[in-house]
Amino acid sequence: MSAALRFDLSSIKPEEGAPAPDRLISGDPRFRTWNFEEAEGGLYAGVWESTPGKWRIVYEEWEYFHILEGYSVVTEEGGEAFHLRAGDRLVLRPGFKGTWEVVETTRKDYVIRL
Repeated sequence: MSAALRFDLSSIKPEEGAPAPDRLISGDPRFRTWNFEEAEGGLYAGVWESTPGKWRIVYEEWEYFHILEGYSVVTEEGGEAFHLRAGDRLVLRPGFKGTWEVVETTRKDYVIRL
């Protein structure tokens, strides 16, 4: 087994999902997630994609992500709105609460630590 891992979307089938009904604000967003790595200690890495919609988010984990395509707005409860397009990066820390609005289908790669 190699110590390197290529993010090749054609190599695995994505998991499909959607926001929990009690978190949905608008639209009918649908998720696809290609989880490439699950390492000891609760570390995950992969690619996530969502169609347009808006929902409430609550982070108990730490996440770094890089927007690959699309346009989303992540807004912290009582705080700043982050307008995210291809090339933008963000870290969301445990305790972050707010909303995620996908304006144009968005794809990101991510690293999550539980």
